[in-house]
Amino acid sequence: MDTRRWRDVDWAIIGSVVVLLVFGGLALHSATLNAVAGNGLPLRPIFERQLIYIVVGLIAMVAMMVFDYRLLSSFARPLYIGIVCLLAAVLVIGRVSEGARSWIAIGERTFQPAELSKLVLILALATYWQRYADRGGSWSVQAGGLVIAAVPMVLVFVQPDLGTALVMASIWLAIAWGGGMHLSQLGLLFAAFIPFAWVAWHYVLDDYQQVRLSTFYYLLTNPAAVDFNAAYNVIQALNAISAGGLTGAGLTRGLFSQGNYVPVQHTDFIFAVVGEELGFIGGIVLIVFLAILLWQTITVAAKARDQFGRLIALGVFGMLFSHTLINLGMNMSLLPVTGLPLPFVSAGGSFMVTTLAAVGLVQSIHMRHRQIAF
Repeated sequence: MDTRRWRDVDWAIIGSVVVLLVFGGLALHSATLNAVAGNGLPLRPIFERQLIYIVVGLIAMVAMMVFDYRLLSSFARPLYIGIVCLLAAVLVIGRVSEGARSWIAIGERTFQPAELSKLVLILALATYWQRYADRGGSWSVQAGGLVIAAVPMVLVFVQPDLGTALVMASIWLAIAWGGGMHLSQLGLLFAAFIPFAWVAWHYVLDDYQQVRLSTFYYLLTNPAAVDFNAAYNVIQALNAISAGGLTGAGLTRGLFSQGNYVPVQHTDFIFAVVGEELGFIGGIVLIVFLAILLWQTITVAAKARDQFGRLIALGVFGMLFSHTLINLGMNMSLLPVTGLPLPFVSAGGSFMVTTLAAVGLVQSIHMRHRQIAF
């Protein structure tokens, strides 16, 4: 790789990621300091493993930066077929955890193929729409892209993992729009959502998923009718955030965070730890750096020198945006609980490595957005 490429590194993205990783490290340190799992075991080893995952993820990010993203289009089809087969295998041999069969055991470690599938889906859809760039908005091309996205989405949904399926839908929508989707097609999509939602509610969603959605509805419309046990996670997260006030209780000093009141505060509800211990100011700073990262990703898409790079950047934006929006929304009771981690902050090895690799891919696009003169 020509060393002159490194002059075009987007340092705003690098800086944002570093700040978010520091936020995540501090929040996870506090979240696991005194917390115990449902079986009574301490959660401290999760923090120690996360440090290893961050190092592995940073290596993956640098590797993707060095690699020319344009070469990935030739690998998109075999990667897509491979990940679909892996997702299908998870349904048969996968390990069940918290009601979802989403993990494959590799020795003493577990791997979540659904996380890798998001990155593969981005490459597959970008390759597809690049091939049909001259008629990307046609109904047939749009339908073909939907089918490509639907296969892994369905396999993930039946694990069941509704949150990741929603992220995949966001990836598809971002790339489909960038590929030429018309407003009429978008309108038809939203119109079709109503009967689909009815069918999903009555025949597809599990009981616990229905409880989550109904609990969210009652929290918004009639809090007095809410089942406390069903809404326990959200209520405790709101209590923790509100207790933080403007400046927070201080790192490792939160009553709710250190008292083991907020379930899964190391993953889904990590923002509650930030809100309680670093306060409103800390929460805003975290959101600002997430917004900077998202904005810069869109900027890279606008600068990309080809359709493939532009669509990849849009897909990564869709992935990061949906994770951020849904996680923050469920922490503040603005969206239903779906079990999605916060990028670079929540614990999770597969998610951390995949997300950092995705950022490296965006950097690869930015580093090659202009022709080097010889």
